[in-house]
Amino acid sequence: MKILVPVKRVIDYNVKVRVRMDGSGVDLANVRMSLNPFDEIAVEEAVRLKERGIASEVIVVSIGVAQARDVLRTALAMGADRAILIEATVDVNHDIEPLAVAKILARIVRQESPDLVIAGKQAIDNDMNATGQMLAGLLGWGQATFASALQIVDGNAIVTREVDGGLQTIRVRLPAVMTADLRLNEPRYVSLPNIMKAKKKPLEEHALASLGIDASPRLKVVRTVEPPQRGAGARVASVDELIEKLKNEAGVI
Repeated sequence: MKILVPVKRVIDYNVKVRVRMDGSGVDLANVRMSLNPFDEIAVEEAVRLKERGIASEVIVVSIGVAQARDVLRTALAMGADRAILIEATVDVNHDIEPLAVAKILARIVRQESPDLVIAGKQAIDNDMNATGQMLAGLLGWGQATFASALQIVDGNAIVTREVDGGLQTIRVRLPAVMTADLRLNEPRYVSLPNIMKAKKKPLEEHALASLGIDASPRLKVVRTVEPPQRGAGARVASVDELIEKLKNEAGVI
């Protein structure tokens, strides 16, 4: 069984995000970038399936700027077999929209013929949570989103999903698209020897133009602002005063 894992280069989750002074977007200058955490979970799950003898090959693919080689190498160091980079833009501030990403991934899926696509449920930079669902729609495959557990049994993926108020277990016939939630697994620590080995693993690079897919943006960011500063707490003298403030100031009751 072959598994394809899309990965994205995003601002590291430990970095405090800064908005540019003109409000045109997030400031990426001299900012540490890393593998999207949900995609890292997806890579870990694919590698575990390979280690259990269920999968024979794990392919990781990234769509974006040339600097995404770094996150692909990280995925290779985790245990992926080979990587594909689609250089879709030279501007690090240009984010490829989910529909364009899904179209590009659909083309790669048709070329590679994987049995399972495992993606992160969302990227932490734009929180779209749409690429996996769009990819399944374009391919006409079944999908299992927000997965917190996965089993492969007799050509089917048995997936436990996190839903409002509990867990839902579904069976999806392969080939299928799955998106990984936070509790699916805990990604492994990447050791230095594996980082060195990853440099020798194949990494294909292709220009977007070679795929013949239009990735022109359909959305325009009008303005980006930082969230409001949290106000200081206040001490109240009685329950009645607390209720009055919650009702008239906070507006929560």
